[in-house]
Amino acid sequence: MTAALRLRLFAYMLVAPVVLLILGLVAYPFLFAIWVSFTDQVIGSVGRFIGFDNFIYLSKSATFGAAIWNTITIVLVSDVLKLGIGLGLALLVHQALPGRGLFRSVLMLPWAMPAFVAFLTWRVLYQPLGGGINLILNQTGLYSGTIDWLGQRQTAMSSVIIASVWRGFPFWFVSILAALQTVPRELYEAATVDGANRWQRFWSVTVPGIRQVVIVTTLLSSIWTANAFEHVWLLTQGGPSDATMVFPVLAYYGMQTQRIGEAAAVSVYMLPVLGILVILATSLMMRREEQ
Repeated sequence: MTAALRLRLFAYMLVAPVVLLILGLVAYPFLFAIWVSFTDQVIGSVGRFIGFDNFIYLSKSATFGAAIWNTITIVLVSDVLKLGIGLGLALLVHQALPGRGLFRSVLMLPWAMPAFVAFLTWRVLYQPLGGGINLILNQTGLYSGTIDWLGQRQTAMSSVIIASVWRGFPFWFVSILAALQTVPRELYEAATVDGANRWQRFWSVTVPGIRQVVIVTTLLSSIWTANAFEHVWLLTQGGPSDATMVFPVLAYYGMQTQRIGEAAAVSVYMLPVLGILVILATSLMMRREEQ
């Protein structure tokens, strides 16, 4: 055996534990879930192969249609609001302000707080009787009645989105702030010498400098929000009347009713879109590292 071959075998031996771990913890559950989605398996039985029956049933379900629309709505609206808030705060903190270090730490608190605690706190704030939001509205005279924020279709979705944005905007804030700090100040000085005003400097210098970070952050945030379970489950559990039903909660209901095959089909339905987002995010991050 040559030295080169021994070195190659040694390298394979070093990588083998990691490969086995990935296959055991990622590949096997992933492939098994796909297989189960084509069966009528319930808890306590192996189940039989039924082809695309689970997917056909879901496509005809009104609840599944609501989950698609609600998931898209939460992802799009949340990302737009998080981008606006994160960008605005990042631009503000990027300035030479007194106490900005403390301000940065305070802004990171929603992200540092456990999701379980954060959304339970919002649930208390949204309570119709004794909730903080209704108390503020009543005491300030803005509204004298009682609003059931989470119990009616008109306000449930917006309430979930507000809580989700509050929990997630610090990730955008710190990502954009880090990108702003990499933009050379010489570019701003050159734009100023050329007569560009503040708005023109923002579009010609700031936006190109942070564009790639914003794109990667958008993709990552979209993946996390589409897969998020706590914000909907702890606030509304998908109600009222499927007004806030999303894919993860729908899959969880399938597990609760012991219909494992149907629950797996819900998850498999999400794979193509999430797979594309993961590939895009990974390729963009690798491209940024190579630059």
